[in-house]
Formats: sequence, C-alpha cells, structure tokens
Amino acid sequence: MQAVTFEQLGGPETLRLREIDEPQLRANQVLVRVQAVAVDHVDTFVRSGAFQTALATPHVVGRDLVGTVLRVAAGVTNFAVGDLVWTNSAGYDGRMGATAEMVAVAADRLYPVPCGVDARQLVAAVHSAATAAIVLQDVMQLTRGQAILIEGAAGNVGRKFIQLAHQLGAVVATTSAARDFDRCRQLGSQLTLDYHEPVATQCDRQFDHIIDTSGKVPLQANLAALNQGGQVTLITAPADNQFTFDVRQFYMAQKRISGFVISHATADQLARAAKWLNPQFAAGALLEDDLNCQQFAAAAEVHAALEQGRDHHQRFVLVPPTEKI
Repeated sequence: MQAVTFEQLGGPETLRLREIDEPQLRANQVLVRVQAVAVDHVDTFVRSGAFQTALATPHVVGRDLVGTVLRVAAGVTNFAVGDLVWTNSAGYDGRMGATAEMVAVAADRLYPVPCGVDARQLVAAVHSAATAAIVLQDVMQLTRGQAILIEGAAGNVGRKFIQLAHQLGAVVATTSAARDFDRCRQLGSQLTLDYHEPVATQCDRQFDHIIDTSGKVPLQANLAALNQGGQVTLITAPADNQFTFDVRQFYMAQKRISGFVISHATADQLARAAKWLNPQFAAGALLEDDLNCQQFAAAAEVHAALEQGRDHHQRFVLVPPTEKI
C-alpha cells in the first residue's frame, strides 16, 4: 500500500510517497481504509523533531484521519466492517501515522462518524475542535455564566472555542480583525473587539478565562484582564519578550496560568471530547472550515505551505491516490 513517510527528522523534503507493508492488527485494534487525512501544524513539528515523541516504523506522517473499517481484531466489539470512523491521535507516541491507504488504530482512539456528515469537513475540524473541547471541559472547567475572552477568534481554533463556549452558556468575548466581527457574532460572540488594539482600551470588563490562540498578546496584559481567581490558558507560546509579568499582583489575586498541548491529552480526554463533538458535527456545527484538498503526493508541498504561512486560512486535507479530489 502507499503511504507518506519520512526516514529522518528534517524539512518537508524528507517526506516521500512510497510503498510499505499493510499493517498487521494487534489485539484491540481496527484496520481502517483511509478516505482523508488532515494536515496540522503539529504534523510539521513531529516531522521536524520540534515535538519529540516515539515514532512507529516506518515513520508515517499525520495524526487525523477518516475512513471505513476493513477488519477488527480480537477484543473489539464496538466497531464493525464498513463503519465510517475517525481518529485524531495517530502518528506519535509510537502509534502508526495517518497518511497511508490503510492504518491500524487502537479501538479506544477511534470514534464513529455521525450519519450524513461530510467526512472531509469532519477530519479538517477534529484537531481544533478537540483542542477547544478539552481546554474548555478539562483545563478551564468552564461553567455557565463565566466570562471568557477568546483571542484570535476568527482562526480555525478560535472559531471552535466560540461555538463550544457559547454552548456551555459562557459570556463570550472575542478579538479578531474588524472584518470578522459578523462571523464571530454568528458563532456566538457577545462582545467583539479589534485585535489591533489592547483589550483594556476597548472595554473595562474582566474575564474568568482567557485563551490566546496566536501567542501575540503580552502575558501581563492578559493577566491584568482577569478576575480574581481567573485563568489564562496558553495553547501556543508567546514571544519571549512577552513573558514578563507582575508576580506580586498575580499571586495576590490567585490567578493561574495553564498550558495545554493536545498531544499530551489522554485517551479518556480525547474520548470525552469526541462524545461532545459528534453531536455537534451531526447538527452541522464546527464544520465551517474552508478546505484545500490534495492527494498524498502533495504532502511535502502542503507541509512547506503550512510552515511558511501560505495556507491562507484554509485547512489542508490529503486523500489517497484512489480517492478523487
């Protein structure tokens, strides 16, 4: 079968489309025929070595896939041949990567695709949607009536945060370019702020939670905008010169700084996220991403475009040679 692999860590040029052996199923695994694979920044981190993790051999790139069940191994009772399924935790921590015609996936990391949902739209959404779901549920433990500020809210991850935080009953404020205000309001933002200007100059309210999706906001500015006991959650690292903050004010007000990397999410956290996300997908929510679909052979070009910021706010999706674009 064909797969996109890399033999050593390095740049996009290390990726090759080549023939590898069909994976052999182990107990509690499912063999999936892949229909589509999403390409995320974290895939480039694994390929380059920026995110160090155990890799299966051969090193197949990619973590998010959607496809149909071909076979189930001993011990698997919740999936059957022909089921349409997705996973978002392949390709790291010793697991086989996603960009192959067939992939062996642990059954506890596999979830059903709701009936009628576009498979490519779903696979493009699962990385950012699961990030938002786990941060809101497990890291922030966001509750109804709390105020949350979502910075960089018009991006892929930010849009998922808006929708899910709104569903939880939070008071949602967002920062974005002014041209994106209407879109943010449609998704559930109740207060739209221009990210070109400091939040403090545009509103005088405080927040229980702040999530900065871009890493471009000074940490002290966010800490100053928190209520007592409030929390800033980082899903990307701000520039080093933005890390200075007033430690005395921080601890006196019992504020918190949390970091989250979805690659460290547990199987239980991912499963809880999927249980929340699947009904959203079934209802047509969280599936608003603009897709750029290409075949497996374009993997190196797609990785380069993502690293160079040439994605133009699109989500890259790769499909096997047997699938039409």
